[in-house]
Amino acid sequence: MKRILSSFFRQLMFWMLVFALSRMIFLVYNLNLLKVEGVRFSEVIDAFWHSLHLDLATAAYFMMFPFVLLLIQSFYSPRWLNRVNRIYVFIGLFLFCLLTIAELGIYPEWKTKMPFKAFTYLSNPTEVYDTISTSLFFTLLGLFIVNLTIVYFAYVKWIYKDLVHIGRNYIFIVVFAVITPVLLFIGARGGVQQIPINQSESYYSHHNILNLASVNSGFNLFISIIENYKNFGKNPYAFYSKEEVEKTIKQIQRTEHDSTTIVLTTGRPNIVLLILESWSADLIESLGGEPGITPEFHKLEKEGILFTGLWATGPRSEQAMSSIFGGFPAHPISSITVQPDKFSKLTTITHKLIEQGYSTSFYFGGQLIYGNIKGFILHNGFQRITELDNFGNGKVKMGKLGIHDEFMLARQLSDLNKEKQPFFSALFTLSSHSPYDQPMDEVLQWGDNERNYINSAYYTDRSLGEFINNARKQPWFKNTLFIVVADHSHNSYRNWAFTTPLYHKIPLLLFGDVIKKEYKGTTNPKLSNQSDLASTLMHQLAIPAGEFHWSRNLFNPYTPEYAYYSFEEGVGWIRPSGHIVFDAGIKHFHEISVPEQYRDSIEREGKSYLQAVFEEYMSY
Repeated sequence: MKRILSSFFRQLMFWMLVFALSRMIFLVYNLNLLKVEGVRFSEVIDAFWHSLHLDLATAAYFMMFPFVLLLIQSFYSPRWLNRVNRIYVFIGLFLFCLLTIAELGIYPEWKTKMPFKAFTYLSNPTEVYDTISTSLFFTLLGLFIVNLTIVYFAYVKWIYKDLVHIGRNYIFIVVFAVITPVLLFIGARGGVQQIPINQSESYYSHHNILNLASVNSGFNLFISIIENYKNFGKNPYAFYSKEEVEKTIKQIQRTEHDSTTIVLTTGRPNIVLLILESWSADLIESLGGEPGITPEFHKLEKEGILFTGLWATGPRSEQAMSSIFGGFPAHPISSITVQPDKFSKLTTITHKLIEQGYSTSFYFGGQLIYGNIKGFILHNGFQRITELDNFGNGKVKMGKLGIHDEFMLARQLSDLNKEKQPFFSALFTLSSHSPYDQPMDEVLQWGDNERNYINSAYYTDRSLGEFINNARKQPWFKNTLFIVVADHSHNSYRNWAFTTPLYHKIPLLLFGDVIKKEYKGTTNPKLSNQSDLASTLMHQLAIPAGEFHWSRNLFNPYTPEYAYYSFEEGVGWIRPSGHIVFDAGIKHFHEISVPEQYRDSIEREGKSYLQAVFEEYMSY
């Protein structure tokens, strides 16, 4: 029993040490880059601490096969099983060392960990060899050989001890067989929390090189492969030729005049962005919802501009983040935010505002690990991020997911009173996400299957109203633009089908004293997406917006009207003349609501848009 347990834990610790060694090699190899970025030594050391959780999860994956071997050896222990273990470890070390050494070669050029798309280049190894200098190639090859030799020798010499003639203890065998798989499963998912672990767990610094050093290379590549297994080098939504798609996209985005209606009284307002969790248009009376669900929002409409024809580009929160901040639409299968090698290519609103001297902050009452949102938010460059972990236990009232909206909004307000202006502060609410345990008695006695949901929205709305009322008393209020937008929609009391357009419609409201008087209480009915916020805001601030090429300026009277949304393996495409909903996975139209003479053109537009977005996602 002792020998089996000792072997298990020695092997587990071995993998943890291998991961730490690879991290040290990466940091030492890139020492000059660390100096250029002015990284402090203490920050470098922190990478080893912040990596532990993800390393342990990766080690749990590596230990699944040795566990099976140890279970067999607990009652049958021939010598050849020890050779099987050593062969397995050698293969694992070979692949992991190859991965980490290859990352040394690609980092100066790609500034990322090894992504799945690197495998597409292996079809032409000569070209790969030709892209790096001969000296660098052989340096990395030598480093790989030395690294592999040392760690494998250490494993055989000091870590692994042959198991032969093991005495049988059937009680131990049963306990080991039952408990260990459970512990490995928990370890692999990073714990028993609701959201499995991902790369965000290791993100901690504004220096991206440290975040990449902290992230386990094996885990990162595993996630990259899982997210892209269906489209290794091939767009699953390739409906037309590249030339046809380019022509169609050009027609869709054609704008007769580059013009902007300026609705703000100042070109450098403070900006408070409130991202509402799961707010459907059905919650908003002015968007066709029932009265009384969000009365505070209804009041605020009189102080700003309500967009009445706006859709979320995807159904998940992490997809919304790239759409809102980066102007990059969501797409089926995966999300760009879960892949650092891809989202690092995106310019964001935050980047642009930091260049203009804005101080920045981001607030969320839960854990930003979900969907790798924390990694993406750090990529944005937010100077201060406040989430659940920044609050002491018992300091504020919490629900299962985290700190409720009224308390997070109060924290944001308190901090903004000390913030250097102009500031850009974003807050992502959470109370309107299940399990709807907001600290409020039920107010709305209707809603059937979604009664809890609409009551949670009422609570968030009430918290929003209180936040704004308190903000009015602050000196910075008069120079602040408030932007309220949902991350995505949710099933409502109307129970729309998930694929239908009305399910995915969401609110967007701009309000505040900086809105010109003549535009207060108005609506903008253009068919649009939340991804259009980036270009729209930049044009109001006279900041170049060319990088946001999927984003439209909604205050340009000549901007073309369309709305796009994605789901699972499908696309919804909406034009003033009608809409289509197409599921590419099963090659089925869920809806066709368009006059016959427009059907072919609208179908071509929708499919081309999806194809082009996914093609760009793959190219990153």
